[in-house]
Amino acid sequence: MTNKWTLKSLPDSKIVEDLKNSLGVSSVIATLLVQRGITDFDDAKTFFRPQLNHLHDPFLMKDMDKAVERLSTAISNNEKILVYGDYDVDGTTAVSLMYLFLKGFSKNVEHYIPDRYGEGYGVSYKGIDYAKDNDFSLIVCLDCGIKAIDKVAYAKQKGIDFIICDHHRPGEALPEAIAVLDPKRNDCDYPFKELCGCGVGFKLAQAYHQFHNYSFEDLMPLLDLVVVSIAADIVPIVGENRVLSFFGLKQLNSNPRNSLKALMEVSNRKDTFNISDVVFGIAPRINAAGRIEHGNKAVELLIQSDFAQAKVKAEYIDKHNHTRRELDQSITQEALEMIVPNAKSTVVCSDNWHKGVVGIVASRLIESHYRPTIVLTESNGKLTGSARSVKGFDVYNAIDECSDLLEQFGGHKYAAGLTMKKENLAQFTQRFEEVVSASITDEMLVPEITIDLEMDVNDINFKTYRILQQMAPFGPSNNRPVLMLKGVMDNGRGRLIGNDQSHLKLGITDEDNTKTFDAIGFGMANHFPKIKNKEPFDICFVLEENEWNGNTNLQLRLKDIKQLF
Repeated sequence: MTNKWTLKSLPDSKIVEDLKNSLGVSSVIATLLVQRGITDFDDAKTFFRPQLNHLHDPFLMKDMDKAVERLSTAISNNEKILVYGDYDVDGTTAVSLMYLFLKGFSKNVEHYIPDRYGEGYGVSYKGIDYAKDNDFSLIVCLDCGIKAIDKVAYAKQKGIDFIICDHHRPGEALPEAIAVLDPKRNDCDYPFKELCGCGVGFKLAQAYHQFHNYSFEDLMPLLDLVVVSIAADIVPIVGENRVLSFFGLKQLNSNPRNSLKALMEVSNRKDTFNISDVVFGIAPRINAAGRIEHGNKAVELLIQSDFAQAKVKAEYIDKHNHTRRELDQSITQEALEMIVPNAKSTVVCSDNWHKGVVGIVASRLIESHYRPTIVLTESNGKLTGSARSVKGFDVYNAIDECSDLLEQFGGHKYAAGLTMKKENLAQFTQRFEEVVSASITDEMLVPEITIDLEMDVNDINFKTYRILQQMAPFGPSNNRPVLMLKGVMDNGRGRLIGNDQSHLKLGITDEDNTKTFDAIGFGMANHFPKIKNKEPFDICFVLEENEWNGNTNLQLRLKDIKQLF
């Protein structure tokens, strides 16, 4: 698949020069900072040195006062509280965080994760009945509930109150809960809109502490759960999320709870974890519990304080992750054979696919057929599945235009879930294709690599790399800078590597042979015939360190190669 390269425009040279001088950095670093909206010394200080006092007052969130008041009453009166959440990483970390937090004030707290297959996404009647049968009078709902109007009304009839902590887009009406905490509410003036579900739960904990004049320090151990959720839910790592991620990673790397320590060990990754390590090491294993067996298994692990027991549970979940990978691969292969060529969208379905991996499969399909994609399977007599999108296209809105054919749906711009009757599949597939075709542009159907800056080989050095590292945590809206070199060549040491010889190992230099840098390009063997003939080419890459035999060198990890001839 050919990628489109888009080079960001250069910011105002005067602002760049002023920032360069005030910080004592290179033009490269100053340019990258200004591109991120950092234009003066104070902006840079806030960016490079996140502080806990940069967190917003939680009472700026609509209904937070009501939530704290109801939670305080429940704890004072020794009411039974049920912590309810979704079965994905954001949901299970949020439930674990709130459960651990409330257990510090009350013994009458339990957790509940709905069964992916028996109950489906979000608040369920079965969950409410469980609460009623076991004398719970308050449900704290996390990472779901914003559209559970009928369910909350049902709970109210049974004498059960709801506090909803969600971050998904609300519908036209809100559930009649005691409090609905969601920064995406139209009537909510909270300054930061991109919290994850676990983040909203943390703000409730922060508000409770603030109201009762407890120390914020007591909340610090919860931040390792928050950063796992932020990383897994792919929310923008800017503003408040940057602060929470920064301190969450510090907690994770210095004093993680035993459950996460166990997961870090079974993931076989390096000692110091960054956002990417969380995304690929910790998150899939937590997710696998809800995908393969039950989300409760993830919560039981995350709240486990004994390391030996946590290790046993982590290894058990790790086996689920291996199963998940096998299912993912086999179902992806089946789905690829169903794709209709020359369409603007993909909708594929099989009754036999495992419900727990359809979201992953949808993402896999986009890697080979870059277009809005929905993968469906049968569950409880209906079709249910996940949607994934391409850059710039709002798949949530596209699904909304087909909502009359659906039983329920919810989600975000780039990811959503949906349920429909089997008999509506053909009509939905046709309608969805029509909606997508009418609104998607040809440019959106080509995968794009956004390049921050073109540079010279002389700009690449350890000082630049060290400052780039200080721009972490990296993630959406603050991605690791992608850089470009034009007209480079291999120094003659280039070769194919890997068991299947599908990867490139190059020595990148300019035409004057000024400097040489090691470069690695995964899956880029197709470029080698021209490269070994000394033909020049352009590269885009991220800068990283590589350790080998006790020596540390800078390495260019290639994102793409563009042959010039």
